[in-house]
Amino acid sequence: MAAQVRMVRNNDGPEVPLYTSPKQFRTEARGGLAVLTRNQCPGYVQCGLVALPRAQALDFMIFCQRNQKACPVIEVLEPGQVEARKSAPGSDMRSDLPMYSVYRNGVRVEDVPDVTSLWRDDLVTFLMGSNTSLDLALQRAGVQTERYRWPVTTKIPTEPAGPFHGPLVVTMRWLTPQEMIIATQLTSRFPFNHGAPIHVGDPAVLGCDLDHPLTGSPPPKKIPDGLIPTFWACVVTPQVVAVAAKVDFMITSAPTYGLITDLETDKFGIP
Repeated sequence: MAAQVRMVRNNDGPEVPLYTSPKQFRTEARGGLAVLTRNQCPGYVQCGLVALPRAQALDFMIFCQRNQKACPVIEVLEPGQVEARKSAPGSDMRSDLPMYSVYRNGVRVEDVPDVTSLWRDDLVTFLMGSNTSLDLALQRAGVQTERYRWPVTTKIPTEPAGPFHGPLVVTMRWLTPQEMIIATQLTSRFPFNHGAPIHVGDPAVLGCDLDHPLTGSPPPKKIPDGLIPTFWACVVTPQVVAVAAKVDFMITSAPTYGLITDLETDKFGIP
């Protein structure tokens, strides 16, 4: 039976297809589909991707181990390997994400839909769980996920490893007190998707740069009455760290464009 695809209209844009099959979504992305992965294939783990030269891979692995909240590793591929055999059999890391960011000497030089021509045999690919994976579980529990959500840089330093250092990036959501309690209880069961919030309350405590979110427009200056800022470590952290480390060459998933795996989110939770 063919996978179901339905069309929905964005609040401020054209209709976009919504997929339920990760494999079908990856196939379409390989063919040029360029849509945000948020809301796609609900119930499956989405990952941020980082591919960097083998010479820096050990230091980066240590960085991830020391900063597991922000960099929860799902799978690490061998140098030059392009298929995520455990999390997405049949996939191709060079083309199955809708958009990639390319860094040279710590500078983000371009965003492209395919990196096949840039791929190198010495690249080691890391896949890290994203909290976007939990949207369906949050929605089922009565927590809204469609608005009041921004990735922002903090002044909290990550624990360095080799050349890798820099500030922690967080996902800020504005939730009602009840939603905050539910979301905290639910996400704490999913350590491979950032786990529980790292902070609840005043963004200034983390030194959040609210004027320059990494995607989208800045949040309103005034938090609506009855909502509480709640913060989770974010998988965009390695991209910010790459800039600080001035890595000579690095490919990442572009912000809001992840790899959709075949792993079912519910099976990653701690009972």
